[in-house]
Amino acid sequence: MTPRSGCPINAAVEVLGDRWALLVLRDVVFGDRRYFRALLTGSIEGIASNILADRLVRLVEAGILTRGTAARGQRARYSLTEAGIQTVPVLYALGNWGLDWCPGTEELRTRQRVMRDAGPAFVEELMDELRTRHLDAPPRHHDGPSPLERLTAAQEAAREGT
Repeated sequence: MTPRSGCPINAAVEVLGDRWALLVLRDVVFGDRRYFRALLTGSIEGIASNILADRLVRLVEAGILTRGTAARGQRARYSLTEAGIQTVPVLYALGNWGLDWCPGTEELRTRQRVMRDAGPAFVEELMDELRTRHLDAPPRHHDGPSPLERLTAAQEAAREGT
């Protein structure tokens, strides 16, 4: 992919500026959805299968995701690359903006509130956890539940209304 200009913002927007690409990344990062079917059925926005297939190809071509090889009849697993993991602060910033300026349901806003309340150190811990899950990096010790476990627990509590 050759960007339209040498501007780094333009180059990033050409890769990440499509809403579906960002939502696919959100689901890989925060939902740990790594297979096509899980991404398709887990999309709360209702992504179409052809759009999902296209965005996965684009994200792989851009070096944001890798696609594992799968034998005939097996499912291919997608993994974040380091470039993909480096999008987490971007997703965090977009989520904070959305939390401040856009309406939404309490359940779906919970993850962002937890992240904001925990601050930048939480984002770094999350990125470390993603490196372990996606890049087979050695796990780093963190006290208590992992960032993804904390986010999942907070969302489940919000879903139950507690």
